Amino acid sequence: MDSKLDADVIVVGGGPTGLMLAGELRLGGASVIVAEALEQPTGQSRALGFTTRALETFDQRGLVPRFGALETSAMGHFGGVPFDYTVLEDANFGARGIPQSQTEAVLERWAGELGADIRRGHTFQALEQDEDGVTVTVSLPDGARRRLRAPYVVGADGARSPVRKAAGIGFPGTAGTQLMYLADVSGSGVRLRPLGERLPLGLVQVFPMPDGVARIILSAYDTTLADHSETPGFDEVAAIWQRVTGEDISGGRALWVSSFTDATRQADRYRQGRVLLAGDAAHIHLPAGGQGMSTGVQDAANLGWKLAATVRGTAPEGLLDTYHDERHPVGARLLSNTRAQGMALFGGDESQALRDLYAELIALEEVRRHLAGAVSHLDIRYDMGAGAHPLAGRRLPPRPLSTGGGPVRTPDLLHPALGVLLDLADAPALRSAAAGWKDRVTTVTAAPDSPDDFGGATALLVRPDGYIAWAGDDPDTLTTALHHWFGTPDPA
Repeated sequence: MDSKLDADVIVVGGGPTGLMLAGELRLGGASVIVAEALEQPTGQSRALGFTTRALETFDQRGLVPRFGALETSAMGHFGGVPFDYTVLEDANFGARGIPQSQTEAVLERWAGELGADIRRGHTFQALEQDEDGVTVTVSLPDGARRRLRAPYVVGADGARSPVRKAAGIGFPGTAGTQLMYLADVSGSGVRLRPLGERLPLGLVQVFPMPDGVARIILSAYDTTLADHSETPGFDEVAAIWQRVTGEDISGGRALWVSSFTDATRQADRYRQGRVLLAGDAAHIHLPAGGQGMSTGVQDAANLGWKLAATVRGTAPEGLLDTYHDERHPVGARLLSNTRAQGMALFGGDESQALRDLYAELIALEEVRRHLAGAVSHLDIRYDMGAGAHPLAGRRLPPRPLSTGGGPVRTPDLLHPALGVLLDLADAPALRSAAAGWKDRVTTVTAAPDSPDDFGGATALLVRPDGYIAWAGDDPDTLTTALHHWFGTPDPA
């Protein structure tokens, strides 16, 4: 690394997105500093789980055992209308009951083990870009200021994102119109309502959490944004809860209280020169279906290997631009589905016709499959160009394989965050075509348990983020795909 540089990448923000990105960058061979303003983790539960695709993303890095026993929920909802997400193969409503504090702890430990330099108490103040890199100014707890320099900076610093503002990236969208309260409460005796309950005066949900704690979510129809307090007290939440439900929870002990709105915004671009955005810095929305943190984790998985290859000098021309090209449409679709849910979730009788319509549509299996794919994030498909194989751009599903070294699962092949050429028909010509990229692409000859597992494909080229870049049996088109995604082969 250039002696004038402090790291290859500076990530501003040490939440789940920033920590996931730090681990991805280290796996890709890039040095990284994570600048996090908080001196210690908050310990707050916040997001309570992740979507099916985020769970698969963690599985691809071997992280799932670190979470301990995980439970997924088959039953979920769309706009408050419940249905079984397992109508779609591999789908569920996600892992539930995992506090964000646990997710952050798992990712911080993992990123640290990989060599990420995580610097707490470093608060972002300013940045300056030039043609060779970015200089970031941070303040320290003692009031001192320090300048850090890297070829690239990533803002993973939340909805208000000072990095986004400093880079001059727009954040268009719609302001919030509805208000909801959240609280994690112990000893309240509150009745569980995991799929929510609509009452004459408001909407309530109650989720179980570890150690007898309940997460309550509350929206009163007559509460407006004029009543909004970013730091509401539990007495305020308990009073509204009693007014809406008739239940007294004031005797409980609140571990965490917060509020949120249905504000919906998306950065107009995820890259401005040498500054990039990920997670809430790039998109905010109503937290319907637990999709927010999960989308940030997937942003990081998409960006990490591309940015690492760029700073290592192995990336083909334009690879880093594919981050915006692929993830911006995903973010836009996320905002669309959460807004559609919010229109049905909020409001009293005036929203009933929309809820009735959703219920009619969700009775159709094709609609259930479509919505399960959208909210679980399993139906993401990146554009691989005209004439691409039907599997290209889709995720590699978790399937068992038989190899000469014994049985493996497809997620296990992605633990090192390298590309994978999955040879399913013992094709020497394909393996020979990929030999020049062996430092970036692992070749695995295997047989699926079922010939239908991969749509009858004989070979797959899989990117480090678990998405299929190519499928077929032609060495020439494989070579083209390898050049396109992994750059020039190693002459050695």
